[in-house]
Amino acid sequence: MRRASTTLLTALALLAPLAPQTFGVAQAATPKVPVVANPGFELGTRGWNFTSGSGVATNYPHGGAKLAYLDGGPGHRISQTLTAPVNGRYDVSAWIATGGPNGALAVRVNGVEAGRVTLPTRYEYSRHTVSRVEVRKGDKVEIAFESGDGWLNIDDVMLSPAAPADPVATSSDPRITEMFDWAKRKANSWVLLSGSAGPVNVDENNRFGTGTAVYGPSYWAGYANRSGYYSRDMAHQVVGAQVLGLTAENRTMLRSFAASATEAHKYYPVWAHNFDTGTYLSIDYRRPDLFVREVPAPFELVEKAAQAYRWSGDKAYVEDEVFWDFYRHTTDEFVALHNQSRANGPVAVAEGTGKGIFSGTASYNEQGDEKLAEAGDGIAAQYQAYLGLAALARGKGDTALAARAEQQAAALKQYFNSDWSGSGSGADMVRAYSLDGTAFKGWGLENSWFMPMKRIIEAGPRNEAYLDFVDAQAAGPDGPSNIEAFTYLPDTFFANNRNAAAWKWMQYVYDQRDVQHVNASQGPNGDYPEVSFTLVGQTVSGLLGLEPDAPNRKLTTVSRLPAGMDWLQVDDIPVGKDRIGLRQDGANRSTLTNHSDSRGYTWEARFTGDHPKLYVDGVAKKAQTKVEHGVTYSYLTVKVAAGQTVSVTT
Repeated sequence: MRRASTTLLTALALLAPLAPQTFGVAQAATPKVPVVANPGFELGTRGWNFTSGSGVATNYPHGGAKLAYLDGGPGHRISQTLTAPVNGRYDVSAWIATGGPNGALAVRVNGVEAGRVTLPTRYEYSRHTVSRVEVRKGDKVEIAFESGDGWLNIDDVMLSPAAPADPVATSSDPRITEMFDWAKRKANSWVLLSGSAGPVNVDENNRFGTGTAVYGPSYWAGYANRSGYYSRDMAHQVVGAQVLGLTAENRTMLRSFAASATEAHKYYPVWAHNFDTGTYLSIDYRRPDLFVREVPAPFELVEKAAQAYRWSGDKAYVEDEVFWDFYRHTTDEFVALHNQSRANGPVAVAEGTGKGIFSGTASYNEQGDEKLAEAGDGIAAQYQAYLGLAALARGKGDTALAARAEQQAAALKQYFNSDWSGSGSGADMVRAYSLDGTAFKGWGLENSWFMPMKRIIEAGPRNEAYLDFVDAQAAGPDGPSNIEAFTYLPDTFFANNRNAAAWKWMQYVYDQRDVQHVNASQGPNGDYPEVSFTLVGQTVSGLLGLEPDAPNRKLTTVSRLPAGMDWLQVDDIPVGKDRIGLRQDGANRSTLTNHSDSRGYTWEARFTGDHPKLYVDGVAKKAQTKVEHGVTYSYLTVKVAAGQTVSVTT
């Protein structure tokens, strides 16, 4: 029996009947790409084979107006057999609700099962994926939904290209290996197939969109019931995407935001783009003076461009004038243009209007009715944007610009600590200002935790007290209501060497993956893309402490394993054009493997504390020390040749 009608809001359906009888479709000026016929069942049974006990209904669609269903009991199937037009490796996903266990999503290649997901009982829709199905040109590929002990509702079938990298985690702690494997597979399933066609301007109020377009290299970053990606979400997903090798997607998406930060938009990037990477998502964009914009976003995009450059070595970040115009405008004209209400002395702080998201808000925190001019997340993101610009300028060879950007960062940080944040500690630290100059203290969600996360608070007792405050507030009744907000907390605590707290919040986010999201149309928390992408990034950049510098073939590492996690290793991590493996044993041993065939890397192996000697493969070497953000590190700089594995220990 099918589920009765319910009021669950719909989510995005890939509706267009793009090539009803073929796995591949040739489009003008695009390569042949795989396409599922009638993926949202909007054309009824077309393209699919239905047995008895199955059909198409309208009572409970996930997206659009229709869905497919299977009755409970053995022997019912819905399937589609396709011919692969090219060699490739793909993820196959669908939104499925179930009235009982033991149904299945199965994929077969030439009659041989390539993957199967056995479905649990879940009355609301959630997304299920068969990962990394490899096909050769001409292969017969069957996508099948098979009945179980209860009804199945099926909608919105999607193909994603398997990510270029498939990093593998192993550990003494099975919890992190389970988490990482889940997160990388889930994140990969959100990648859009470049060259395919799909709807644009789909949202909860416009379920069918306004037409179709050819999609560019991109991945979901935002709500699943909207046909686009968001600047805030995408910025937070950049590192996880790089760990999966999604260099083209990061570059294309970041560039689309950069190109939209025009003079007509007062140098704000447009908040959300359709997956064609060229048009603005209409629910958030009305006209050049009326679109969603938030002060931290442009600054974060500069910071994340620098981060993507360090991971990928992609020269576009330092050679493409669209990017350079964006970096310069954001750190210069944007700040000057949006610094009208409060006098900040010798430094300038970008401001919001206090009039809502369609007029420009100071903070990512959209809860409450504080009419803010300046906020902690805005000023902290501005600080990191200057540091990002400095790194990009050095990559471009512009040492004068790099020096000036570093001076701007230092001046802003000094002003923040000596004046802007007041003299209080913990709950008494200032985290925002209103248009009339009123200082706000206490808990401000994003405009609280972004300050320590971006490390604008000077290291020391005041920073430590504020971290205690953030930890307590996030865990209390006034903590975030949405799971994506919690995904920032591991980053906040890793950035401040609070490894146990960071790991605690990673586990919290993971444990909430099957809880229904506060936005009913989104499905469970685990189906919010930011969750999986950030867990991937936090495993590698957080727990393993990897900071790559691909353009200069340099790597920096420091273990951030919490007590109780004896060791963690991730192999096949993409850095530039190469792959590396990194293992941390507690806080005392780091092992790096360079899988490159021809390129060596310079490795700065760091350890917290003052160690007179460190040992390279058992040979003692005099250690050097440095202090960063209040932490003393002992380190050695080691050359790791192509194909070599090197261990450094305390």
